Amino acid sequence: MDLIKTSIGITKTIKNVGRLREIVSVFGRNGFSELIVKSGVDKVIPGFALPSRVSELKEEDLTTEEWWKLIGERIRKSFEELGPSFVKLGQLLATREDILPPPLISELKKLQNQVKGISFELARSVMEASWGDKIENIFSIFNEEPIGTASIGVAYRATLNDGREVVIKVRRPGITKTLNTDFEIILFLAKNIEKTSSELRYLGISKVIADFFKSTQNELNLMVEAQSCERLATNLARIDKEGILVIPKVYREYCTQEVMVMEFLDGRPFNEFHSLESLGEDVLVKLEKSVELFTHTLLADGFFHADLHGGNFFVLKDRRIGIIDFGLMGSLSKKNRANLIAILYAVINQNYDNLVYEFLEVAEYDTIPNHEELIRDIKDAISPYLGLSIQETNMTELVRGLVTTLAKHQLYLPREWFIIFRALMTLDGVGKSIGLDLNIFKVLEKDLEGLVKDLFSRKNAEEELMWVAKDVINSMRIVPKHMRWFLKEISKNNYAVELRISDLGKHTKSIARSINFLGLALITCVCILTGALFVKDRVIMSFADIPTLAWVFWGIAFYLFVRITLFRKI
Repeated sequence: MDLIKTSIGITKTIKNVGRLREIVSVFGRNGFSELIVKSGVDKVIPGFALPSRVSELKEEDLTTEEWWKLIGERIRKSFEELGPSFVKLGQLLATREDILPPPLISELKKLQNQVKGISFELARSVMEASWGDKIENIFSIFNEEPIGTASIGVAYRATLNDGREVVIKVRRPGITKTLNTDFEIILFLAKNIEKTSSELRYLGISKVIADFFKSTQNELNLMVEAQSCERLATNLARIDKEGILVIPKVYREYCTQEVMVMEFLDGRPFNEFHSLESLGEDVLVKLEKSVELFTHTLLADGFFHADLHGGNFFVLKDRRIGIIDFGLMGSLSKKNRANLIAILYAVINQNYDNLVYEFLEVAEYDTIPNHEELIRDIKDAISPYLGLSIQETNMTELVRGLVTTLAKHQLYLPREWFIIFRALMTLDGVGKSIGLDLNIFKVLEKDLEGLVKDLFSRKNAEEELMWVAKDVINSMRIVPKHMRWFLKEISKNNYAVELRISDLGKHTKSIARSINFLGLALITCVCILTGALFVKDRVIMSFADIPTLAWVFWGIAFYLFVRITLFRKI
């Protein structure tokens, strides 16, 4: 009976218990059996027994770096065995230098090119089902060898019947269902494993995984990627007056959720260049300007390419710069964009008080931290890097120091802010790989002054005021209705309001004593002043010259003063 209850319980949480069994078995074989047992995951799988495994991890036998490298190696092997969903997760974790140690990151980065392809016949079936036509009727040339393989899709090169050279991105068949199933299991495992270690809870891996799933949902729909490509091209066209950057044209008539067709960009990726000399002076100038354009799309538009590594960045044959792969895009709301501008403005002006207040505005936290201590820690983390060029700055260390400081004070930044940090880190990596020496803070500073003025412009103020007025009007319309419904419910159910005041006698007595005190004090003052009036016009040479009535009133005043003093002590 217990076995049946367990089966029903786990099925409500995880729809594919067989897949859960497979995943736990793989991790068990790769040396994580002890962690699985501690988390209790093995007990929720009916009839499950851990397989034979490699030696368990013993931290005391290794240095910290060796320990994390071994952990990373075993996680990588597990992810490779478990397929595309886990490879995708590993690639995401490989970008989280802000929370994961370098030896672990270096192992996970090996997953970048470790994805198995799919057969061309399978890809053909997806394409022809999407188009409702044969490949031969659309393309004059189609290269069956993929030019790129990723965890979600596979890319091919072809030529349309009208001679246009294109790239076709095909989504892996069944990847949506696989990702959804695996996500449920991964999140289930992460939450259970976090219960075994305060350090793992501190890293917030379950939050990272939840964010990963949200971002991956957009990547699964290639129509969303096509729209992102066109949107970025439109935004850049407004500011790129020299036509430095090239975004491939999307051929919408051939795009579906499973297939995306876009212009082929003929060039060499930046990861094939290893020095400035190999690029040429003209490309170097364009590259520096392109960095400014990217920061503008981030700050002004709030929509930017969040995965600009060396493989997505091309030097084209006409010496312009091409960009591909629009699956991972960053998007900031107007409010968050204003916060980002304020944060960068505070960094550049070294105003750490405002910087901390802006972080408190966007971060998630349970209790408000000690802001003075947080200001000191943020200053220690950031100030050493201000004014340095790209070659002199380790952007990864800067971001790690910043995020670690926030985590120390139990502040958690939402996913969109990590996408910004990732964009800066990957752009930083491209620059360093070819020896480009820019001051990223100077680049940001060029746009910031104008953006800050625009942020507080009359137009923006009027727009904000309009929305505030709209909210107030809506509230004025809603409140009377709710009040009427509330009163109607009260009268219908004969509700009564009972007012209770605890310790009423005590409060009344306290008020009476205060009034008595003030009255006696007032009479005392009157008696003192009245006695003084009797001696106003007299020449006083001795006490005998003071009129008797003056002594009477002063005597009364003294008596009242004594009463007041005693009254206060009661």
